[in-house]
Amino acid sequence: MSAEDKIIEKLIELGEDIKDVKVELASKPSREEVMSSLDAQGVILQRLDQERLFTLERIKRIEADVDQMKVMLDIA
Repeated sequence: MSAEDKIIEKLIELGEDIKDVKVELASKPSREEVMSSLDAQGVILQRLDQERLFTLERIKRIEADVDQMKVMLDIA
């Protein structure tokens, strides 16, 4: 096999490798898609955290009401 044949063979291999890389890159999500998804998840987590805080405050108010009722009913 001559040097020219080796060079041609190597060029063909590199061309196939480049095609494989292009296909792989095309199947990966873009940076913008990833960031958009992470932003959406951040918004969801923030909302859940707010709901958790509101629920805790509501529970505290209900417990205070129950304590007052116990005192009124002489249960406590």
